Amino acid sequence: MKTIAIAAILLAAAAASAFADDDDDKDARKQGGLKVDTEHIFGFTEGADIGNVGEKEFEKETSAGFGKRMGLYAASSTLLDFKYVPLPGLLISPGLLLAYHGISGVPGLDDRQQIGFQGLSFEVKYQLLDRKHAPFGLTLFAQPRWTRIDEASGERISQFSGEFTLALDKEIVPQRLFGAINLIYEPEISRSHDTGEQERGSALGVSAALAAQALPGILIGAETRYLRAHEGLLPDALKGEALFVGPTLYTRLSPDTFMSIAWNAQVAGHVAGAPGQLDLINFERNRVRFRLGLEF
Repeated sequence: MKTIAIAAILLAAAAASAFADDDDDKDARKQGGLKVDTEHIFGFTEGADIGNVGEKEFEKETSAGFGKRMGLYAASSTLLDFKYVPLPGLLISPGLLLAYHGISGVPGLDDRQQIGFQGLSFEVKYQLLDRKHAPFGLTLFAQPRWTRIDEASGERISQFSGEFTLALDKEIVPQRLFGAINLIYEPEISRSHDTGEQERGSALGVSAALAAQALPGILIGAETRYLRAHEGLLPDALKGEALFVGPTLYTRLSPDTFMSIAWNAQVAGHVAGAPGQLDLINFERNRVRFRLGLEF
């Protein structure tokens, strides 16, 4: 699609801009702004910072999707997790998931109004490069999950999945402007409790984001994400693709607490083998992510 091709070019241009060298500004690190941890400042896009040895954090993260082509659709997954940095460059984070589904009149999905325990997760982050001592930050994320409720449909399932992300970020203007790129791979194997049918699938994605510190501890920005849904654990036949764009906000509520919120709207996409300018089968029309964290 022309729209996706143009958006991909814009995403690449934003990425190139985000990682342009800014050596002349390095001496300004001590001027203005507040020291920024990039981990959550970009919305859905992840920063490469993981914190210092011994740091702990309790975090609540809710990711929600709204809108299909017809009917009423709302689904959310809330992760409650504990983060700990036991060694330099290593973060571990066990967590549990809660799910909500409000679905009515959506073709292909059963009507549901439910809240329940969704599953368990365990995230590991390994920082390959620290942007304080390298031209950019580079971190590898791995997050295996076991879930008993399908995130999209709310159906009872047994699912094993994972999210693997390579996050690259850079401080473009010291303490003022930050950029990030993520490369994403998400495989999953699931079995329906109702039919016993087993399904294997995967998703690929790339995202780019910018965040600017408008006031000390307050960062506003924008991001764009391109996602593809495939059959098979090793990406095989394309099921659909979507391009999302939206604003982000991050703020320190106190020296030890933070909040972030991001909204992404699907602006282009298509379902494989079907007409239409959006993919509202494999993806939602809107995605929202809200985070609240306490550091100690």
